[in-house]
Amino acid sequence: MPTAYDMPEVLDRREGPYGEVALRRHGGLLQIIANGCFLMDTSDGRSERRLVDVALDALDARERPTVLIGGLGVGFSLAHATENRRWGRITVVEREPAVIDWHREGPLSEVSAKALTDPRTEIVESDLISYVNETCDTFDALCLDIDNGPEWTVTEGNEGLYSPAGLASCARVLRPGGVLAVWSAKPSPEFEGTLWNAGFQQVRTDEIPVARGVPDVVHLGVRPG
Repeated sequence: MPTAYDMPEVLDRREGPYGEVALRRHGGLLQIIANGCFLMDTSDGRSERRLVDVALDALDARERPTVLIGGLGVGFSLAHATENRRWGRITVVEREPAVIDWHREGPLSEVSAKALTDPRTEIVESDLISYVNETCDTFDALCLDIDNGPEWTVTEGNEGLYSPAGLASCARVLRPGGVLAVWSAKPSPEFEGTLWNAGFQQVRTDEIPVARGVPDVVHLGVRPG
């Protein structure tokens, strides 16, 4: 773990379609920074893995379910999904070309190299909002890990994904009985209400304790059958 005296080393910095993104190494951790704001690092990953597990558990005995993961990030969700042979096709939508490059050819390959060679894995370079509005594909589960959650977005425009219209688009790509799982850096009772109002059923929130502060959570809802 980094100490107070460690200085982050910038490994790459690029101007992306939504501003500047940078990859830093801080001690033994890799960090993604967007427009100067910390997004995520490789320190833990429990909640990102839980995001995938909650969705799969809610699908009960559905065979070879397909999953759409919104946001590649540091790769924890993708890597964890490929470790479970129950998943069928695993599609990841990531809008930052730099993040995809860091996984395919850069330092983040230490997290995702095996997952990227899994024949079930597909990486799509696209904005998730555009993707769910335009794709003809449907999925059994949609796992969202965009920014820091519904009430703490970093990039302008991402808040629309958590709005009633955005959730309707998410429901559009889910098969009947499909599951929407949403990662958040803090609980949001208001977002639970938004899920209910958007027509999702069996809405609940799973908390994942963290070392300090409020717990991470996964908000879950099921599209009616």
